[in-house]
Amino acid sequence: MKKLIITALLTVAFCNASFSRELIAEGKSNSALGDYRIEMTDTPVTINGTEFKAFVITYQNSPLEIKVAVTQDTNGKKYIVLSEKLSVQYVCNANYFGVERLDKSFEKEGYFTADASLNRNEYFHQKALTSGQGCELDNTRLIAAYFPMLIKDI
Repeated sequence: MKKLIITALLTVAFCNASFSRELIAEGKSNSALGDYRIEMTDTPVTINGTEFKAFVITYQNSPLEIKVAVTQDTNGKKYIVLSEKLSVQYVCNANYFGVERLDKSFEKEGYFTADASLNRNEYFHQKALTSGQGCELDNTRLIAAYFPMLIKDI
């Protein structure tokens, strides 16, 4: 009986460790949500039948969990930001890094930018956050810090 209990505990511990996420970065969101954590997901995000590398952003003072799928196209990278409150995309090209509404191609999957949830004033302030292309980690940090301000009535 003792061996069975030890084996069960080891199995549970191993399963929990295998489902944990790898911490990538932490920082301050400068919002009521508090500090953020960026973790690499164990499974890629599938959009329109294509799998994309993804990050998960969580906040200290909120149960809100944000998934950020990174896509590459001819003009640069897109960061598809998906949450239960609001979904947008951040575009990174040779000229700028900034927010946009989700492309119409994501509507088939049920993802769209809802006007009722969007803080339009902040949306226009985030149209160009930085100039040029940053690395994925830097851009994801910017998303973690600025995205909460896009959500109306947070």
